[in-house]
Amino acid sequence: MRWRKGPKFGLPQAERKLHADNMKYYEVGDVMGTNSDIEKFATLDFEASSLSQDSWPIEVGLSWLVGGEVRTWSTLIRPAADWELSDWAPQSAAVHGIALEELEDAPVAYRVVDDLLECLGEKVLVSDAPEFETRWLTRLMMTGMQNAIPTIEDYHRVCFACFSGLALDMLYEALERRPAPHRAGPDSARLAHAWSKAMKY
Repeated sequence: MRWRKGPKFGLPQAERKLHADNMKYYEVGDVMGTNSDIEKFATLDFEASSLSQDSWPIEVGLSWLVGGEVRTWSTLIRPAADWELSDWAPQSAAVHGIALEELEDAPVAYRVVDDLLECLGEKVLVSDAPEFETRWLTRLMMTGMQNAIPTIEDYHRVCFACFSGLALDMLYEALERRPAPHRAGPDSARLAHAWSKAMKY
């Protein structure tokens, strides 16, 4: 999903101040507050058939940092037999550019789930649109015979928990300078690249 743009560095000033005011006591799960902690997280992004409640994931991307360098895994997802093809939205297809026919030879859900969990390991999932990503992750995991759904943390809260000052400004400047490509792998990598940029300050 898409990161919310604002007047400066992508996040509205009032919202940035609210996050900053809360950081003195905010914790992200059991992980707290230095930029070295950021490698304990992985950014998640999905492309989907539509934005409706019945939508299903068509592509997943996961990115994380190793020694400050971005690593990315992504794959298309073959629709499961019980995913309604009528929920395919031409409007969404026009954004992500993925044709329904491209999914015919994609990996099935349970293989995607296995690969996703292997790449994730012990890292904590993060998204800039956790409500949507949780919906699509849940559908993918349950189709892949996994009932334990990982929690997805909010990207902006994680950023404010792990960075401050100039590093935080450079993080949001990096997001502003790198438009969202509207594909799951590159979109997840965009969020992780902003972390990598912030780690240099």
